[in-house]
Amino acid sequence: MTRDPIARGPKGTGLRTTSIAAACAAVFACFACTGRPAELAVNGRSNAQPSITASGRFVAVTWGAADADGATDVYVATSRDGGRTLGTPTRVNDAATVASLSGEQPPHVALIPRAGRDPAIVVVWTAKGATGTRLLSAQSDDGGKSFARPTEVPGTDAPGNRGWHAVTTDRDGHVVAVWLDHRELAQGSASGAGASASGHNHAAHGAQQTDGAARAQRSKLFFASLDGEATAQALTGGVCYCCKTAIATGADGSVYAAWRHVYTGNVRDIAFTVSRDEGRTFAEPVRVSEDEWVLDGCPENGPAIAIDARNRVHVVWPTLVAGSTPDSEPTMALFYAVSANGEQFTPRRQIPTEGVPRHVQIALTARGDVVVAWDEQANGERRVALARATADSGGSTVFTRQAMGDVTASYPVIATTPDGIVAAWTSGRAESIVRVERVPD
Repeated sequence: MTRDPIARGPKGTGLRTTSIAAACAAVFACFACTGRPAELAVNGRSNAQPSITASGRFVAVTWGAADADGATDVYVATSRDGGRTLGTPTRVNDAATVASLSGEQPPHVALIPRAGRDPAIVVVWTAKGATGTRLLSAQSDDGGKSFARPTEVPGTDAPGNRGWHAVTTDRDGHVVAVWLDHRELAQGSASGAGASASGHNHAAHGAQQTDGAARAQRSKLFFASLDGEATAQALTGGVCYCCKTAIATGADGSVYAAWRHVYTGNVRDIAFTVSRDEGRTFAEPVRVSEDEWVLDGCPENGPAIAIDARNRVHVVWPTLVAGSTPDSEPTMALFYAVSANGEQFTPRRQIPTEGVPRHVQIALTARGDVVVAWDEQANGERRVALARATADSGGSTVFTRQAMGDVTASYPVIATTPDGIVAAWTSGRAESIVRVERVPD
């Protein structure tokens, strides 16, 4: 049975409806005037795994909508007023290209600016193939009203599993992507379906097992442009499989990437690289911070990066730290560092959190302020939080935390508009929805 996608106003307004026209009117009438989160959903489905991006006041939100059998479609909703109102959601994929998503593998969206009209919208997602997984993309040239037939991302038509991708648009309007790839583990096997087994070993912290650094050399970080302008290439081996990657571009044409790397001794720290020639070649990876997180398994928590007007690199990530007392268990924490040259990073600075933080994201406001979002678990529930960075009297960066949204909220994403940040996250459990909220400057 076909389900209508809806966008609706906040709860308590009496505007919940399955009529697309009425739903859109609800959002346009109420989201802007109440300031409370809007809702994006396909009725009867679990709506989750959002991603968001913005170009000026044009905002695009994409997410997955799964039915009771797990079949998942990808949707997009757009805004032309900085996220104050959202239009009718549109399905991106066709019947032959259903998605295979997770919290660390959401669909991703990028915008290609075009003079005098709406930007083109490009969505990239993971899907199952005959010998593993592949990356698919589809583009809209009419502001999100319709999408062209999906095509494979160049370089992803190979055996084995791949995903945990990130996408962005470079200075010249090319959509570029990085992803994790297990094609080498599929070599010599009849099918790549089980190729990622070693990368999904979630052993306990500190378990005495064989060093995973050598094994991880067969897990690669790949880069390519969707239009083939930059040929698909493996940037490095030794990546920590099933942790999300991050990509960003600078005004000078540079391309930046970050991921979780497996160092000798099963240490899983954040690594970084940069290309100064628009993705043709990349520098040797550097370690952002020597956190020394020892784990023979995958933390399922990757980094996020942002580039400011001075081409400084801002990185945020989670890692395990010692408990607050000698008798307490290790716990997760979030950290921030910055680099002026892409070669050395400042010492890590901890971001204040409550509960167990995960799934961190970063954005820079129009005036250059750093904003970080994540979810954190406390009292059996997950909630979304946000922090802004300011300079104290000594010039050091200080983050101030604030809670957002409601409980049972996870996987936040954020994007910058000219007058504030727009955030989206998954809310609820079984038949979840995607909430969208503006955070003014």
